[in-house]
Amino acid sequence: MPTGTRTSTGVLFALCSIFIVQIGAAASTAMFAAIGPAGTAWLRLCWAGLIFVLVARPRVATFHRRDLTAALALGVVSGGMTLTFFEAIDRIPLATAVAIEFLGPLGVAVLRRASRWGLVWPPLAFAGVLLVTQPWAGLTDGVGIAFALAAGICWGSYILLTQRIGQRFHGVTGLAVSMPVAALATTPLGLAQAHGHLTPMVFLACLGLALILPVIPYTLELLALRRLDAGTFGTLMSVEPAAAALVGAVMLGQVPGWGQALGIAFVTAAAIGAARTGRATEPSAEAAAPAPG
Repeated sequence: MPTGTRTSTGVLFALCSIFIVQIGAAASTAMFAAIGPAGTAWLRLCWAGLIFVLVARPRVATFHRRDLTAALALGVVSGGMTLTFFEAIDRIPLATAVAIEFLGPLGVAVLRRASRWGLVWPPLAFAGVLLVTQPWAGLTDGVGIAFALAAGICWGSYILLTQRIGQRFHGVTGLAVSMPVAALATTPLGLAQAHGHLTPMVFLACLGLALILPVIPYTLELLALRRLDAGTFGTLMSVEPAAAALVGAVMLGQVPGWGQALGIAFVTAAAIGAARTGRATEPSAEAAAPAPG
């Protein structure tokens, strides 16, 4: 395949992944009334774990203890990221939650900055988050913001663990271990919310949601990373907050005001800047991070 075509295909895969992630997150909110955000996160992770196990068929007994420990830690962080993100978007708009959550991967990117220019991006991102949340107006749910910040911390940890897992496991084998652990980690809260409301239609709907996110996006991201360098991929992933704003407006009717739109633009610009000024010898933070949820 010619280099130009290969790159264009990689960009298409990456952009499709970004929008499918946000569509999956928006679609998941329809299940909140039935089984709650924690219940939705848990049941979707159960299906995702089962799918990855069937695809990869991991032989856990052959893993080194250190690698298995890292995969287990990734599972716990993945479960926490999904659960806190869903609790956030149950309380605040999708774009607001994603903008706040993006502080996690942005923080990792800044820590790996290659020059002092990297110090410019945190203040820009913070200003963007202030414009998105508008605390002076008292319109944003404080608990929702706290959940989004927790999701961002989990996302930052997820990046570091994913890079380690990617170096030690082939293909989706690491996910075939971490996803079932993520489901197990969210079982106490998820089952408590979903108990008494688990119907065949609920199970089927969550299977569809698991395919939309994470199965299809993760596959697309793997295909994209085989065609793009880490810097390009990281820059593309940086448009996640803008994609969340568009999907939230179309699917959920969450149209941001001018100030919030400007805040989303600030966070996106900070993420792009951080991705482009990261160390050339390492993958960018965003490139190592599958999207939230």
